[in-house]
Amino acid sequence: MFFITQSCKADTGQYQTTKTDTLQSGILTGAEQTEKYLHLLQGKRVGMVVNQTSVIGTRTVVDSLLERGVKIVKIFGPEHGFRGKASAGIAVADDIDEKTGIKVVSLYGKHQKPSTAELQDVDIMIFDIQDVGVRFYTYINTLQYVMEACAENNKEVMILDRPNPNGFYIDGPVLDSKLVSGIGLKPIPIVHGLTVAEYAQMLNGEGWLKNKLKCKITIVPVANYNHDMPYTLPVNPSPNLNTPESILLYPTTCLFEGTYLNHGRGTLFPFTIVGAPALKGKFKFSYTPKSIKGMAETPLHMNQICYGLDLRNYDTENIRRDKVLNLQWLIELYKAYPVKADFFNTKLSNQMNSIDKLAGVYTFKQQIMAGKSEKEIRASWEPALSQYKTMRQKYLLYP
Repeated sequence: MFFITQSCKADTGQYQTTKTDTLQSGILTGAEQTEKYLHLLQGKRVGMVVNQTSVIGTRTVVDSLLERGVKIVKIFGPEHGFRGKASAGIAVADDIDEKTGIKVVSLYGKHQKPSTAELQDVDIMIFDIQDVGVRFYTYINTLQYVMEACAENNKEVMILDRPNPNGFYIDGPVLDSKLVSGIGLKPIPIVHGLTVAEYAQMLNGEGWLKNKLKCKITIVPVANYNHDMPYTLPVNPSPNLNTPESILLYPTTCLFEGTYLNHGRGTLFPFTIVGAPALKGKFKFSYTPKSIKGMAETPLHMNQICYGLDLRNYDTENIRRDKVLNLQWLIELYKAYPVKADFFNTKLSNQMNSIDKLAGVYTFKQQIMAGKSEKEIRASWEPALSQYKTMRQKYLLYP
């Protein structure tokens, strides 16, 4: 791995100043530090794994690099597509980007891994996508497949690193290898506490790429950053993570995707409200999910009044203080649900996911159903969680 030293020098060409936590803390993403990597791209045919979060100031990194003379021959788009407009789980087709005329290869459609043919005219691949630090958020899966493909075809990957908004804690059960799926590929906890570049080092270092291959990676680290720093994302990372609160609540509230409860999809407040028609009379708060193009076309309990929890005013500083997932909401709603057999029953709707795959272990669902306390559930995550925390230390780029 070729490691590029952090620098405080900004990309003075396009960076626009706005009042955010990012600028107040002096954080500079890898992409913004163009002086650290532009010379490494000269004379090379560049492929880019990017989406709407791949920005330098207010412009896409693609537009900025093209203007600087970088030869971008191909764009590879993850879940939600290059422009980030596709709903969760919707297959995305290959396309031609209207603005630049560059071919866009979808890595969330017919295939998730770049083919040898697709990499033939690429000398170096740039990966620049904003992640949120959660195992079931699929951008780190795309990173793994890209690294595997590049390792197999002797191509280098340059990672323009970005902060992890949930990087201040590590929590949840470590994935059981029997539950590997599209929302969990490797034995990491729900909240893994790594940036994309740190996770790339872990993939290499732990021999987790296919056939234990090692991918040649160049990292442009985030400048002036540590894991405890608050970070407000300048661009929504996906259609349903549309507020800073939703991003911080997501590691916990996405678990409701494995229940017969709507978790705000079909509203403008996904991952910050939770409810179901069956909870009428149990909770005063109510809302009605609707079809919203680009966010949730067919949400669970569409056009039905749902009753449950309104977490929009929840003080997310509690998460920063406690550094744990909030299991009480799931425990409370399960206890209140009138037909317990329906709560985790994926046969009731194709909008539901497997709670086992989301949690990463088979025991979690059984513990909720058995009425175990949060303390008892947490105890079962050990010693795997502590072992992961120790292993993670080897790959950290930031304090």
